[in-house]
Amino acid sequence: MPSSFSVFAYSVVGLFLGITTFFVGLLNFKRKRLIENIPTSKIRSLAMGLVEICGEAVPVKNSNMISPFTRKRCVYYRYTIERLVNSGKYSRWVKVKAGHEGDFFFVRDDTGTVLVSTKGAIIDVGKKEFDSSFGKKPNENITKFLSKHEIKTKDFFGFGHRMRFREYIIEPGDKVYVMGSAGDNPFLEDATSVYGVNDVMIKKGKNDKIFYISDKSEKDIIKTLRSGIFIKLFGGGALSVGCLWVILIYLGLF
Repeated sequence: MPSSFSVFAYSVVGLFLGITTFFVGLLNFKRKRLIENIPTSKIRSLAMGLVEICGEAVPVKNSNMISPFTRKRCVYYRYTIERLVNSGKYSRWVKVKAGHEGDFFFVRDDTGTVLVSTKGAIIDVGKKEFDSSFGKKPNENITKFLSKHEIKTKDFFGFGHRMRFREYIIEPGDKVYVMGSAGDNPFLEDATSVYGVNDVMIKKGKNDKIFYISDKSEKDIIKTLRSGIFIKLFGGGALSVGCLWVILIYLGLF
């Protein structure tokens, strides 16, 4: 049976977890309202400031980017490699390596093309996940990547670690949704020589806190955000109140 101090310690952790969950729910609620309230703009008629566009991803000039695990051509990729670490009764995933490539790509609709920066964006795209363990080897692409970066997959006794590999990519031609701040394009000369776009780039704004890129439709984004808001707001709030009550009792303040 856990001691009173253990209950107190768990309550402190639960309090911070509840507060964090509540504010994530609040952030998602604000993001959902913004997405609902800001109309989708055509690229040809973009105004400066916070905008929402939809179109297909187009690589920048001379880009030949290949994703590390699926070896697909893409305009952006992000990956993580994790190892399962056992500690007593518990086990947890520990990040071994992570990285990304693709700071810029174009988005094109039926009226024009605009440059998009990925720096500082929340990039919500589908993932490919692979794992490996004793008796189950990663695929050839992952094996080559691990060898190149000298990442060990076996322990001291020669047994394979349980590992998890995740890859998130945006491929040329993928339909993407972007909400960000439209501002001056610092690469006007290069961009216009290829695509004839205006002096505009969508990026993270100084005053606009939201910068979001997704391969989902606007309808699906709103549906996903809506489904988790109630649980995060009320679940996080309830957890915070419950844990705070336990803490106050332990400290003799209630």
